[in-house]
Amino acid sequence: MRGSVDGLGSSMPLGMMLPAVFADDDLAQRFVAGLDEVLAPILNVLDCSDTYYRPSLAPLDFVRWLGGWVGAETDGSESEPLLRAAVAAAARLHRIRGTRRGLSEAIRLAFGVEPEISESGAADWSARPLGPVPGEPRPRLHVVLRLPRPTAADRHRLETLVAAARPAHMPYTVQVIDAEPAVPAERTSER
Repeated sequence: MRGSVDGLGSSMPLGMMLPAVFADDDLAQRFVAGLDEVLAPILNVLDCSDTYYRPSLAPLDFVRWLGGWVGAETDGSESEPLLRAAVAAAARLHRIRGTRRGLSEAIRLAFGVEPEISESGAADWSARPLGPVPGEPRPRLHVVLRLPRPTAADRHRLETLVAAARPAHMPYTVQVIDAEPAVPAERTSER
């Protein structure tokens, strides 16, 4: 949590900027020193303002606000490293939104796991006109995510993310699978 810093010095002390006639005036110097104490936090924020817009350096509460500002696909449940990465990648993700790569990257940033994506689309070229159309005639998108100990909240989060990042015309299904299947108990044999 941010707050005031006791004894924070000004990066631009006003006493040094006064005309020469006030350089040795004790009252004038003490008066502007009081103003320096009031202005120091403002000047400090202005001096460091570029770091507030770098998700890797900004305070965590500001990164959350910045995520809403740039349209990052976050819901507040992400760990700090994933949140910072998602906010940093938001502008780049908007450029590739609606593509397989964009969807995969958005899911990876939200969950920290690569999804398995299958879709009906394809691209091809032919030197002859009227060649076969690639892909499947009916659009579809299926996303599988393998998580350790998945919950219903994970499935809801994935569904919300896919609905927002998929191509608008594409029907979709999602599936969340346990990445660590249950290990059967070892059998003991009697001899």
